[in-house]
Amino acid sequence: KIGVHMSTANILIVEDELVTRKTLKSVFEAEGYNVLEATDGNEMHQVIKDNNINLIIMDINLPGKNGLLLARELREIQNIALIFLTGRDNEVDKILGLEIGADDYITKPFNPRELTIRARNLLTRTMQDNLYFEEVRQKVENYKFNGWTLEIDSRSLISPNGDVFKLPRSEFRAILHFIENPGKIQTRAELLMKMTGRELKS
Repeated sequence: KIGVHMSTANILIVEDELVTRKTLKSVFEAEGYNVLEATDGNEMHQVIKDNNINLIIMDINLPGKNGLLLARELREIQNIALIFLTGRDNEVDKILGLEIGADDYITKPFNPRELTIRARNLLTRTMQDNLYFEEVRQKVENYKFNGWTLEIDSRSLISPNGDVFKLPRSEFRAILHFIENPGKIQTRAELLMKMTGRELKS
């Protein structure tokens, strides 16, 4: 995905509500993106298999497997940028989503302009991350600490017992930041900015 031009990035909308899905499609196509659609997890996996997807915008409340479960599955496959749509201003959904692997979230009803700006910023950050992680990987294949191993190439954390944990982009970014800044005290605001690219709101 390194070097993908912003306006030609492929965005996948995973939303079972027709009106919302078509609205999202038109909003992003107006910005010049290529937009694909899915109504549930099965369709999502098929689209990902057949296309090079750069960003997924997913409703948390989907039929069958909900967005939180699908995000967990996505994390096991690859690190595609992910924005959650939440149907209400629900802090639990937001926190769970970020912990599971979403890069950002936005609450419905959404402001189309805000959403496109969030998407563009996330795509930019994702591509910068890919370049940065590639630079790190060329210098070191992994970091070892207290029996644990952080693999740069797979973005995985391996326990002393050999258990492998595929990390969401935000968690990988945070652990790498800690490793590269040993002993330095980090504020909550600094960590949030490093993990999500967003400032802490009081």
